[in-house]
Amino acid sequence: MAQSNIPLKQNGLQSKDPVSTTSKLQDTTKIKPGDSTKSSQDTTKKKGNGLQAEVSIIAVDSQKSEVAKNISHLYRGAKVKYQDFELSADYIRLDRNQKKIFASGIYDKNGKYVGRPIVIMGNGESPKTVDSLYYDYEKQEGNTYGIMTEVDGGFIQANIVRKNIYDEMSIYKGLYSTCNLPYPHTHFGIHISKGIVTKNQIISGPAYLVVMGVPMPVAFPFAFFPKPDKRASGFLFPSFGEDYTRGFSMRDIGWYLAFNDYWDSEIRGSLYSKGSWEASINTRYTVNYKFNGGFNIRYANTKVGVEGTDNYGSNKDFNVTWNHTQRQEANPGTSFSASVNFGTASYFQNTGTGSNQTTYQNLAQNRMGSSISYGKVFADGKVNLTASLTHSQDMANRTIQLSLPNISLNVSSFNPFDSKDRVGEQKWYQRINVGYSFQAQNTVSTADSLLFSSGGFKRFQNGFQHNIPVSLSLNAFKYFQFNTSVNYTERWYLQSTRQRIDNTPSGYKQRLDTLQGFNRAYDYSISTGLSTKIYGMYPKIGKIEAIRHVVTPSINFNYRPDFSDPRYGFYQHYNDQYGNRNVYSIFAQGIYGSPSAGKSAGIGFSIDNNIEAKVKSKSDTTDGGFKKIPILQGLTFSGNYNFVADSLKLSPITFSGRTAFFDQKMNVNFNGTFDPYSIDDNGVRINRYAIKDGSLARLTNFGLSFDYSLNPKAARSRNDNIDSLRKQMSGAGMTPEQAQALARISSDPNAFVDFNIPWNLAASFSFNMSKFFNTSTRRMDNQITSTLNLHGDFSVTPKWKVTFQSGYDFKQKEVVMTSFNIYRDLHCWDMSFGWMPFGRYRSYNVTIRAKASILQDLKLTKRASSGGGYF
Repeated sequence: MAQSNIPLKQNGLQSKDPVSTTSKLQDTTKIKPGDSTKSSQDTTKKKGNGLQAEVSIIAVDSQKSEVAKNISHLYRGAKVKYQDFELSADYIRLDRNQKKIFASGIYDKNGKYVGRPIVIMGNGESPKTVDSLYYDYEKQEGNTYGIMTEVDGGFIQANIVRKNIYDEMSIYKGLYSTCNLPYPHTHFGIHISKGIVTKNQIISGPAYLVVMGVPMPVAFPFAFFPKPDKRASGFLFPSFGEDYTRGFSMRDIGWYLAFNDYWDSEIRGSLYSKGSWEASINTRYTVNYKFNGGFNIRYANTKVGVEGTDNYGSNKDFNVTWNHTQRQEANPGTSFSASVNFGTASYFQNTGTGSNQTTYQNLAQNRMGSSISYGKVFADGKVNLTASLTHSQDMANRTIQLSLPNISLNVSSFNPFDSKDRVGEQKWYQRINVGYSFQAQNTVSTADSLLFSSGGFKRFQNGFQHNIPVSLSLNAFKYFQFNTSVNYTERWYLQSTRQRIDNTPSGYKQRLDTLQGFNRAYDYSISTGLSTKIYGMYPKIGKIEAIRHVVTPSINFNYRPDFSDPRYGFYQHYNDQYGNRNVYSIFAQGIYGSPSAGKSAGIGFSIDNNIEAKVKSKSDTTDGGFKKIPILQGLTFSGNYNFVADSLKLSPITFSGRTAFFDQKMNVNFNGTFDPYSIDDNGVRINRYAIKDGSLARLTNFGLSFDYSLNPKAARSRNDNIDSLRKQMSGAGMTPEQAQALARISSDPNAFVDFNIPWNLAASFSFNMSKFFNTSTRRMDNQITSTLNLHGDFSVTPKWKVTFQSGYDFKQKEVVMTSFNIYRDLHCWDMSFGWMPFGRYRSYNVTIRAKASILQDLKLTKRASSGGGYF
């Protein structure tokens, strides 16, 4: 770059020096290699102010001086410092008379240019590597050759750069690119013939666009690039596409508002050629070390039907989200958080894939929920108070449940009879443990269209609940664990109900009246039990050294009175039109329920099994060279027998368990229920054991699931990267957008693309069966759901990755939502192609986007979606 080479006789090295030095060296000072000794210091007075500053020089290899001209030549690891200016290179020439410095690298014996100058100009700038430079350290001006520097996520390379005392750079034959390589092999760049780089802008003369090394027919006689040192408001570039039902589109055009360092907003809109439109405002806020959050308000007006026909109209939808997180160190002992998501049930379905914030998980969801909570810890952490507002919306049934407020007060369990000054072990009565909890709730459940209608808030129900558990745990007879507990629950209600039958002209009708007024209901129960562990060992079988079987049986006695007894006053009765007596609870509509009817005095039982084998392992040298293989984990059976029930004393027997195969690569889980009683011709359980009818018990439901990965390293790599990403985000304070992206990566296997894993194929299967009585066939039938899911990826080349996700629903006999994606790593660019070949949301999209943060809106996107029809 306009430089000539001057051969240096020392060490067989050459230096890049555009000026030939022919003067004879009158004094030579030899410095041994590796000896970093300060060779010279010079104190120069600045003109006009009388201030002094010294020039410090160091040479690791050697130094030569021209005494007559006051010039020093420094070789190998040379360093010069003057005020805030620092320079290091393998060759530096310092002219003290002219107050000028020249620096360059050198050519080694292999002809490789090494030891390039690294310069720090001060003002907090990062170090810059150049090919060579001239610098006047008194005037603080100079020329830099072959520089490459980062500018707000982009990179500027130039043949010559001159910087003045006003921190402005003049560039000659430069390239403004998104790539950090010296010669971008794949880049979007702007060639600039001449230009000026200031603190807030880049101004260039003639410039033209280059993509992938090919000049584009896009040129400018001059150009202006803003380079603000802080966030600034500006235009948000739209993306263009086509939708089958809404026509051609211009999506997400808008304006970015940077109010200050603490909050900003994006106002966006989308227009469609067939009349539909969308608008949104997304606001983010943050206060360092205190809190951060944001809210997003979206509205859509979607045209449906064919214009001019009776079915033509508009769907008006909205969606509101708000999230807020308080940093723990901001107010120790106090917490406040919010996660709000509410709107019309059809927002995501009607907007389809039109929004850049819409994911396919949004399209498939049928529920929305919100929670705003405040927490406070008292009494050295022993008392915890939480108050919250919750909202749950079922978009399929169009119902909404709103709770305002929910209050919870919990007191840590304590030993009231223990002494702080106790010496030695606790006595049995000192082990008695007592706890306390309090809940209060005010809630309403109604259709979403009726919530804000007249009288909607009169539908709220409220209640209070106290719970006091008392427990005692002892070791009995050395091998048994003895447990006993008493649980007391009291409920307070401001409403109760009464049922009656009215004789009307149209017939008898059942009425439900709500009475206002304070009422209390309580119940209590007692339980005591024993548990132990039984260990069994099976002898050696072939390569299996041993099999260990651990059985954990437990039995307990439980008692609960009959709270439907008239002396409690919790239950009343009425006679229907046939004279039958109907007993009901006046608290049946209460949010915390009612005390149970019917006396219970029974025995609960459960048995847990764990079976594992020990085999010799050549690869695992721990534990004496043996490897443990689980055969069955957590195989549990449990049930209850009620002595005082008049019939059906034995409860259904539930079971569950899990195991793993192929060296823990396949995990299998199963569960189910056995009913010990038979049923009559109407499908009703009768007081007759099924064993009398030839079967031990009836299997009423069963569930099975498993997952398997042919390349476990892929899952481990994905999890490790997610953990690393989570730690990085948490350290800097995770923003709502980062949290949303991390949640999507965690839930969607194809949202994480790891080019280091050559291939992966994983599958999961779920099966559920439940029996029901079919009134049309008058017999028990099976209701079965079964789904197989597949996902995987493979690398065509180190830079090309193909991913896919699909599955099959055996009940519906159709392929579930399927997607294919192709990714290309372009170093400083990303390219992806996504395709959903069938289904309601079949679509495709092609995206090419710069990785540099400053150019995130510089993207080439082509997207087409079906919107309910095929495109």
